[in-house]
Amino acid sequence: MSRVATLKINGQDVSGREDETILEVARENGIPIPTLCQIEGLSNVGACRLCLVEVTGISKLLPACTTRVAEGMEVRTESDRLTHYRRMAVEMLFAEGNHICSVCVSNGHCELQGMAVALGIDHIHLPYLAPRRGVDASHERFTFDANRCILCTRCVRVCDEIEGAHTWDVMGRGVGSVVITDLNERWGDSPTCTSCGKCVQTCPTGALFIKGSAVGEMTKRNTFLTYIAQMRGNLK
Repeated sequence: MSRVATLKINGQDVSGREDETILEVARENGIPIPTLCQIEGLSNVGACRLCLVEVTGISKLLPACTTRVAEGMEVRTESDRLTHYRRMAVEMLFAEGNHICSVCVSNGHCELQGMAVALGIDHIHLPYLAPRRGVDASHERFTFDANRCILCTRCVRVCDEIEGAHTWDVMGRGVGSVVITDLNERWGDSPTCTSCGKCVQTCPTGALFIKGSAVGEMTKRNTFLTYIAQMRGNLK
């Protein structure tokens, strides 16, 4: 059994098990920390870097979703430094892709868009890379628009950890990384895809959507992840 650790988050005394992350303990105590790649029910990978926090005695910023709590730890989730890094991270996501909110199926229901609003971002200071990315509409029910992908890998993880198909994966390195199906085949030709739609429902943007969705119509329902995780835990 894990020991209980007492720590401070934003000057507030809190406690949590030593196998819990800073993000989990913060949420248990009603302390918000922004995330885009993290979603309850899937493993944590620290991809988006929006949950970075300051820990007293450590010069570098640490991802709250993958950093375990420890006795006596002092954590700060809000500061000018953190706001600067979070704004820069979101701006980079916009600059690295081709995000045109006005014609997106998830306009008004997009987590990236919502994060930009929360951080007060109304324009991008960085030069747009304008990558040449395609749209895969070969699947009978769904479409993948790589222009709106932010490489959060939620689709990869939910397909592997929940559905068990591992249809999705990431190919390439750095800014050249892209999400692919199987061995970079068309989604509609995938021999492993079960057409369950879990990847679509967990995608934070309009990169994955149901065919026939018009602008602003695509809403995501990802609460099933928590339910499945709880049911599987009860069966163990």
